[in-house]
Amino acid sequence: MKNLKINNRFTAELPADPNETNEVRQVSNALFSYVNPTKPSHPTLIHASESVAELVGIAKNKIQSESFLNVFSGKEILPKTRPYAMCYAGHQFGNWAGQLGDGRAINLTEVEHNNAFFTLQLKGAGKTPYSRTADGLAVLRSSIREYLCAEAMHHLGVPTTRSLSLMLSGDEVLRDILYNGNPAFEKGAIVCRVAPSFIRFGSFEMLTSRNELKNLKQFTDYTIKHYFPEINGEPKEQYLQFFKKVADTTREMILHWQRVGFVHGVMNTDNMSIHGITIDYGPYGWLENYDPNWTPNTTDSQYRRYRFGNQPQIAQWNLYQLANALYPLINEAKPLEDILESFINDFDSDYKNMFLSKIGLFTLTETNSGLITNLEANLQLSETDMTLFFRNLSRIKKDDTVENAITKIQDAFYVPEEITNNVLENWTTWFALYLKRLSEETLSDEDRAAKMNRVNPKYVLRNYMAQLCIDAADQGDYSLVDELYSLLQTPYDEQPEMEKWFAKRPDWARSKVGCSMLSCSS
Repeated sequence: MKNLKINNRFTAELPADPNETNEVRQVSNALFSYVNPTKPSHPTLIHASESVAELVGIAKNKIQSESFLNVFSGKEILPKTRPYAMCYAGHQFGNWAGQLGDGRAINLTEVEHNNAFFTLQLKGAGKTPYSRTADGLAVLRSSIREYLCAEAMHHLGVPTTRSLSLMLSGDEVLRDILYNGNPAFEKGAIVCRVAPSFIRFGSFEMLTSRNELKNLKQFTDYTIKHYFPEINGEPKEQYLQFFKKVADTTREMILHWQRVGFVHGVMNTDNMSIHGITIDYGPYGWLENYDPNWTPNTTDSQYRRYRFGNQPQIAQWNLYQLANALYPLINEAKPLEDILESFINDFDSDYKNMFLSKIGLFTLTETNSGLITNLEANLQLSETDMTLFFRNLSRIKKDDTVENAITKIQDAFYVPEEITNNVLENWTTWFALYLKRLSEETLSDEDRAAKMNRVNPKYVLRNYMAQLCIDAADQGDYSLVDELYSLLQTPYDEQPEMEKWFAKRPDWARSKVGCSMLSCSS
C-alpha cells in the first residue's frame, strides 16, 4: 500500500472536531471527527475487486498481501493518514432527524490516481461519535449484499459507489435481524467502499440547521472547487450551478434505477450523494413482479414512502431539502424553484424515451405514450417478472402474430393460468398495437434486439440470489460470492453457462426473510 498517492484534502481544508475522544455526542462547528477503526481480532479476505484496486492505484499482486488485509480491515492505519467519520444530518422517512453522521463508516483517506480522486471508506469498522446507540459494526449478510450490489450496479451502467474488498473481522456481532426481540450473534464483516467523496445532501442540511453559515459557505466552496471545477462565475451563480448539477445527476441516477427495476429502500437525505451516485445499500431490491408499490424495506411497509414508483418524486423532495440548505448562500427562491420544477418535467421526458428504448421503439410517434401507459397497467394485471419480460420482448419479430408474441414472453408470468379472459384481452390489444408500431421501425429485428438487450439486463442481483450466497457464506462457502460477482460483471450478455440465474423468483423465496423484504439491520 506504500505506493498509494495520499491526498487528504477533506481533513486538511475543513474544520475538524477538536474533541478526539470516541464518545457518542453532538458535534458542532465541525465537518468530521478523527476516529480510528476498531481493530478486528482475526481478519480474513473473502473477495476483492481487481478493477477497483486498479482504479485507485493498487497493483493486482498486492491484493493478497498482508498489508492489503490489514489496511482494509482497519487493523493498520496507512502512513500519513488520519481516519475520520463525517458529521451530517438528514431527513429520515420525511422527518427531520437532526445530527446523524457516519455511525458505522470510517473514511481511511483520499487517494489520487490517474488525475482522479477517490475516498476509501470502511463500513462496519467500529464505533464513532455518530454511532448513537449502535456499535458501528456490520455483519456478513449485509456486507455481502453491499459488496455485490455496488459492483452489480456499476456494470449495469448505474452511477454508484464501488466495492474494493469484503472481509471477515473474526469477531461476532449481536443483531436483531427483524427487530422482534430475538437478537443473535452473527459473523462480523467489513466492506471497503470507494467514491469520489461521501458528501451527502445531509452534510449541507446540518450546517444550515445549526445556523453555521460560515461553515456552510466554506464547505460549499470546497465542494465546488474540488468536485465541480467546471463551475465558475459570481458566488451566487456558482451555488445555483452546483445545485443544478446535483439535480441533473440525481435525475440521471433515478432514471437508471427505474430502467433496471432497482428499489433503494431508504432514500433519506443522508443517503443521497451530491455526485448523483447510489450510496448506502441497505434493504434494497430489484422488482421481480412489476409492482410500482413495492418496497424492500420492512420499516417502510406501512406507508411505502420509498416504493419503486415513488422514487422520482422522493428524489425531487430530497432536492427541495438541499435547496433549503443552500438558500442562505443564494437568498433568492425562484431560481432554485425553477430547477426543482424542471427536475420532474425533464425526468418525465427522459423516462418516456428510456421506456421506449426498453420496448425497442426508436421512431417517435403519437401512439408511444399510450403504449407505455397501457403496458405499465398490463404488467400489474398478474404477477409479471420485470427482468424476464423486457429481456424476452427482444425476441419478438415484426412479422410475429399476436399469439406468437404472447408466447415468447409468457415465461415472465408467475401464474400463467391467470392470463385468461380480461387479462388476456388486454394483452392481446396491447400486442396488436405494439406489433403495428414495430412494423414502422426502420431497424431490422436483429439490430433492434441488440439495442434492446443493451438497456434490458438479463441478470440482476435478485434478493433470493443474494440470500443463497449469504446462507452459503455463513457456512464458510464463498463460491457463490465468486459466481455471482462474475455473473454480474456482464449482466447484458447471454452467458449460457449461467442461464439458471435467468429465472423467476422461486416460490420458496416469496416470503422468506432476506428474499422478499429486509430490515435496516446491519
